[in-house]
Amino acid sequence: MGQPTDIEIARAATKRPIQEIGAKLGIPAESLLPYGHDKAKVAADFIAAQGEKPDGKLILVTAINPTPAGEGKTTTTVGLGDGLNRIGRKAAICIREASLGPNFGMKGGAAGGGYAQVVPMEEMNLHFTGDFHAITSAHNLLAAMIDNHIYWGNELEIDLRRVTWRRVLDMNDRALRSVVTSLGGVANGFPRETGFDITVASEVMAILCLSADLKDLKRRLGDMIVAYRRDKSAVTCRDIGADGAMTVLLKDAMQPNLVQTLENNPAFVHGGPFANIAHGCNSVVATRTALKLADYVVTEAGFGADLGAEKFFDIKCRKAGLKPAAAVIVATCRALKMNGGVAKADLGAENVEALTTGCANLARHIENVKGFGVPVIVAINHFVTDTEAEIAALKQAAAAAGVEAVLCRHWAQGSAGIEELAARVADLADRGEAEFAPLYPDAMGLFEKIETIARRIYRAGEVVADQGIRRQLKEWEEAGYGNLPVCMAKTQYSFTTDPNQRGAPSGHSLPVREVRLSAGAGFVVAICGEIMTMPGLPRVPAAQSITLNADGNIEGLF
Repeated sequence: MGQPTDIEIARAATKRPIQEIGAKLGIPAESLLPYGHDKAKVAADFIAAQGEKPDGKLILVTAINPTPAGEGKTTTTVGLGDGLNRIGRKAAICIREASLGPNFGMKGGAAGGGYAQVVPMEEMNLHFTGDFHAITSAHNLLAAMIDNHIYWGNELEIDLRRVTWRRVLDMNDRALRSVVTSLGGVANGFPRETGFDITVASEVMAILCLSADLKDLKRRLGDMIVAYRRDKSAVTCRDIGADGAMTVLLKDAMQPNLVQTLENNPAFVHGGPFANIAHGCNSVVATRTALKLADYVVTEAGFGADLGAEKFFDIKCRKAGLKPAAAVIVATCRALKMNGGVAKADLGAENVEALTTGCANLARHIENVKGFGVPVIVAINHFVTDTEAEIAALKQAAAAAGVEAVLCRHWAQGSAGIEELAARVADLADRGEAEFAPLYPDAMGLFEKIETIARRIYRAGEVVADQGIRRQLKEWEEAGYGNLPVCMAKTQYSFTTDPNQRGAPSGHSLPVREVRLSAGAGFVVAICGEIMTMPGLPRVPAAQSITLNADGNIEGLF
């Protein structure tokens, strides 16, 4: 018998009632709003009452640039949380919710894997507690109210050519990227070109994940810019009058979700902004809640450290006042060999030379994360094809970069396979050596912030942006948005904007194609290269393999 599939492992789990999981963190049963027996939302009034408690230690899990070989960042996050509890530390994990689009497309779920998973895995990867549906509805309510305002006389004098608010859907559907709405005659309004984005790319998603409470949520929603007039003055969600109703739709979605790992340890799963177009982290309210209730909180940031960790530090930590105590960079021998030029089909064969070459990618990420003043350790996510020589080479490369690398077998063994890393991370966090600071100050100019990230994180030689983009950034500075952080939107596969350039390239040009102001979320998006805000399905989508078997159980979900 081989290793069971992720879904088989999850289905065989012995789950405890969610009230027992909450009790581990001191959450009384009356402060849990159950969704069945194994998941619940944590009540807002209970969260507010924790405000004066001291914070636990925040540990970030990030990774090298993702490859088709797999890195296992979420699996390591879950495994590390279980490992910390195994060695007697009071720990919780905080991760993002899964989007339906990738689940039915190519990427798959977002609940970990093997024996380091969060359950209920099936519900988490499908409708869960309905948060994404609420965000979709709130976003599209605003879209409907904009078109309705224009239909009934356009009192705000919106320029139909400059309506920036598109619609969203939590599904990969390339046919909706560009559409024309309001066809069919006078009764249906004024035809205009628009399109759909995937729900996780919505500014509403980013706002929900950065808001401190419902009052802050409503303020941020109201600040969103949805259109412009002919004189280029902005029209906001508050001008349309949609902020109140949107807040009502999001009232329950703002409360973080509590579930459990396979080993019955607490896990907060809440929010899920894109790590390209947005900041790629779970919600601030979930992270803050966990920090008040646990001594150690393990969280992750999307994609590799060049996107996820940078945005976690420069956007989430900056805005929420968080101070991480340590960071874990996940790497695999397979992925590093791919960074060293090995094709996916050949990754099973030992190739120490290619791995050593590929470790330049790891070394770059180590240096970058250290640059934020956060102590670093490397987690080697073990695959059965890894050889002793490859593991030794990876450890040697990490040592050359000034950090320790620990072999982890949590995928196959659960917390027993990650005890060493858990002990090392706890020690690293307990030392109190972190001197966290964002990469740039608030007062730096917007284009200078883009250049700072490009040069110091991506090692670009120059940033290429036309005068129109530079002028737009200056106008936003003059309008009072100059103190916002920058959210870089680029491919996750490379330090460059070319997804095929692996390793650690330097001296390249970084083209900024477009800039967008997310005034409600509180950041400026710089779009570099080709970035899709509505993905398409692959030639053979995962949906073709997902079904119910004769016993009524889901098959094919991963």
